[in-house]
Amino acid sequence: MTISKGPSRVVVIGTGFVGSSYAFSLINQNITDELVLIDLNKEKTEGDVMDLNHGVPFGAPTKVWAGTYADCKEADIVVITAGANQQPGETRLDLIEKNAAIFKSIVDNVMGASFDGLFLIATNPVDVLSYAVWKYSGLPMERVIGSGTILDTARFRFMLSEYFQLDVRNVHGYIMGEHGDTELPVWSQTRIGSEHIDRYMSKYKPEGTQEDLDTIFINVRDAAYHIIERKGATHYAIAMGLARLTKTILRNEHSILTVSTLLQGEYGLHDLYIGVPAVVSRKGIERIVEIDLSETEEKQLKHSSEVLKQAMKPVFHVQ
Repeated sequence: MTISKGPSRVVVIGTGFVGSSYAFSLINQNITDELVLIDLNKEKTEGDVMDLNHGVPFGAPTKVWAGTYADCKEADIVVITAGANQQPGETRLDLIEKNAAIFKSIVDNVMGASFDGLFLIATNPVDVLSYAVWKYSGLPMERVIGSGTILDTARFRFMLSEYFQLDVRNVHGYIMGEHGDTELPVWSQTRIGSEHIDRYMSKYKPEGTQEDLDTIFINVRDAAYHIIERKGATHYAIAMGLARLTKTILRNEHSILTVSTLLQGEYGLHDLYIGVPAVVSRKGIERIVEIDLSETEEKQLKHSSEVLKQAMKPVFHVQ
């Protein structure tokens, strides 16, 4: 992989709700020097570019344009947000066949431009499509990263912070597994400040119950359904999560984030992308962090992986 010595460049493929919200976040947070937008709907993309450029004087001096796949050659990161959206009543895994075909064409075009950077994937089902990009691109696994459970983890920490009436930055915990209905909360490693959540609750919220915590997790897991019912799509929070991922890559921050990455024996799992904590840096996935799970959590993670593999079989013929 070539590490850019010139201006940093991010290419966004797909300028729907998520792609345009992500572009807006990048400019507001001064994360990249150059931002290229690509979409089949060229008029809409040109409109987004005009609108974003008019906001640059209020944000960061980012060069923004509507581009083509040729612009991927000099890109540090290509972010794919294109694809069919999740409809009301539809699970993320229902989208596999529709979006796998779309992704084959996209990845072929990107790699045909001599792309030598990192892929970030946000389209659902994100674990399966991250695996697809890894297979289609031929890149090393560390250079293909899915957004995984980064958003679920953020939702988890936010809802716990509301429950305990604390700054969300003092809540530490992870959601792991499939970004979907079989994800799991890692209660065994969840801490408020430096104290385990059970101990913190017994000392400072003795009226609290495990049922309260279970309800919080259910609301985390089902958050997308609730939002889609109300407004048709989720996009602001995942866009900010993607911006966070982009920043840790371009600034080489070595941050631990719950992303979708390829497991090759970690947690006893093989040959699938799934959401786990990993150190993310300029190299992409620097290493997977294997945290200690309880026996129950290990079984839940295994179940999540089995559901993912079953869903992948018709398209990727995994074992």
